[in-house]
Amino acid sequence: MTDFLLELRCEEIPARMQIKASEDLARLFTEELARSGLQPESIDSFVTPRRLALIARNLPLETAAVSEEFKGPRTSAPAQALEGFLRKTGLTQDQLEERDGVWFATVNKPGRATAEVLAEAVPAIIRSFPWPKSMRWGAASQTTESLRWVRPLQGIVAILGEDLVDIEIEGIRSGYATLGHRFHHPGEITIGGAHDYAEKLRACHVIASHQERQSIIEAKAAEAAAARGYAVIEDKGLIAENAGLTEWPVPLLGDFDPAFLEVPPEVIQLTLRINQKYFVLRDANGKLAPAFICTANIEAKDGGAAIVAGNRKVLAARLSDARFFWEQDRRTKLEDHAKKLERITFHEKLGTVADKVERVAKLARRLVEEGIVAPAKAGPHPQISHPDATSAMDSRYGNDEGKKALADLAEQAARLAKADLVTEMVGEFPELQGIMGGYYARAEGLPDGVADAIRDHYKPVGQGDEVPTAPLTVALSLADKLDTLRSFFGIDEKPTGSRDPFALRRAALGVIQIVTANNLRLSVAEGELLDFFADRLKVQQREAGVRHDLIDAIFALGGEDDLVRLLARVKALQSFIATDDGANLLAGYKRAANILKKEGAETAGQVELSHAPEQAEADLIAALDAAEPRADASLAAEDFEGAMAALATLRAPIDAFFETVTVNDADPAKRSARLALLARVRNAVHAVADFSKITG
Repeated sequence: MTDFLLELRCEEIPARMQIKASEDLARLFTEELARSGLQPESIDSFVTPRRLALIARNLPLETAAVSEEFKGPRTSAPAQALEGFLRKTGLTQDQLEERDGVWFATVNKPGRATAEVLAEAVPAIIRSFPWPKSMRWGAASQTTESLRWVRPLQGIVAILGEDLVDIEIEGIRSGYATLGHRFHHPGEITIGGAHDYAEKLRACHVIASHQERQSIIEAKAAEAAAARGYAVIEDKGLIAENAGLTEWPVPLLGDFDPAFLEVPPEVIQLTLRINQKYFVLRDANGKLAPAFICTANIEAKDGGAAIVAGNRKVLAARLSDARFFWEQDRRTKLEDHAKKLERITFHEKLGTVADKVERVAKLARRLVEEGIVAPAKAGPHPQISHPDATSAMDSRYGNDEGKKALADLAEQAARLAKADLVTEMVGEFPELQGIMGGYYARAEGLPDGVADAIRDHYKPVGQGDEVPTAPLTVALSLADKLDTLRSFFGIDEKPTGSRDPFALRRAALGVIQIVTANNLRLSVAEGELLDFFADRLKVQQREAGVRHDLIDAIFALGGEDDLVRLLARVKALQSFIATDDGANLLAGYKRAANILKKEGAETAGQVELSHAPEQAEADLIAALDAAEPRADASLAAEDFEGAMAALATLRAPIDAFFETVTVNDADPAKRSARLALLARVRNAVHAVADFSKITG
């Protein structure tokens, strides 16, 4: 048993592709070897900006002989089919075996030297490698048959134990030599094998492990920040990206003019992170610090002073641009910015962004005027009771004057919410849409509640994101998402399979989160859109531990489009089914439903007995007489636990009925009456939930 080292060296691999490429190399290598019956004990993967490598541990020097069986044509098939099968297997007809009129071939493959297998496998891997983007280069690139790689392939190291595996592809031949760090050690390094690969690279300023480079960056960046009394704002993605940009990472701390901190902190953070790949710092008070950490790829003789100075100069230019955008955008009021939305197409069938704004403004106002969004503190339909920056007005929202004031603010916020899409800042940083609108609204003196609503109206963006609770924000965010859903469903642009180009699934989840978090009594949709909400609700509630079949059991009743009420019913049902009464009632219900289905007795009215009832019949009728009005009253009062409790009283009578009463009695009158009684049981249960949808 021995180890195999493979290194594929090229020009710089984009950082975003490196981890996936490393995983793909290990996967493809494993699959190729498996075809010859080889399986390494383990694989260690390495990737740097200039190399993709792996070490396959404990490979045998030879493959074992393998036997593989192939099913061929029927013995009655035309001669051409048999000839083709023989060519495929390399056998003659007398070597085939006939079983039940079908030819079978057993092909024995002798063992081979592992080096031979590797010499065939590596070129196959290189030619089929699934880079997201690749290129051809040199004279060979004139033909489409030439090699493609992410960047020009420059070298191959392939060593089994201490022996070179001879590989040649497009004029590139394998060898023992690779290169060290581009600046610290640009010359060749001779690799002895898997045993000294990582350490020889390290001696030449190359850390082969992506994970180790990440750890170095994280630790050294924190150390540099702490030396100045700062802390690094956690950013795992940026750590991985910097690890993909360097082979010898050296984090360095620099600073910038504190005057730039007058620009919103989100702008500074994005400028540092997106444009410059710098780490953002905060001071002891948790505020943005006028400093940054960049990651150099060399151990500079001056300790990195020149590198920091160069990065400081570049950053100053970037921040100057950001400050210019900030100042320029504020010279124009949001309402004037909003007029430019008429020039932006939202969708060819739905008009401009200005058209969408008009729809959202009307809907946001209506949500308030109809009392769906309001901080009412009491009543049968509890709503939002969370104060926001307009709390001085909140005490008046309960009356007509307060409702009109809130509706006016909701409409105002809606008409300005998309205005920042045409600003210079959002043009530079699309991630800041909404956020910049909030800053600009506050800067021009608009009410804080309006500014907050503009800032947060895209929320929640996904699971785990903050869900709005302030009345203005709730009205605007809900109106925006509902309009998006209704509009795109209206033009038949629905998600299909994994495709969701307009993020409608995310919008529906956002509506569900807002409605349920704020206990809003809202008819969310009708028809096909209601089914869409049902599917999204199942996804959300499944993650919360709610069974999807229980949601189906409530939706199957029909006419339920109030998410708060629906979830209250589902939760009551889930609690009930978990009890002995619930489980036994479910079993009794299913037995009754199966009998009715088998007998075709799908409808029934009141039970009219033409015979003297047995005790169990009488008891069940009495129990239904008591339970049905109790359940109906509880449902009307939205006391779903009470409705379940009423059903629970049926458990014992149903059990006793099945134990002592013969449903399919020889007397047709008795049989008919008893089937009608079972139908009444089924209907009573269906008033609360469709138990036929419940599994178990």
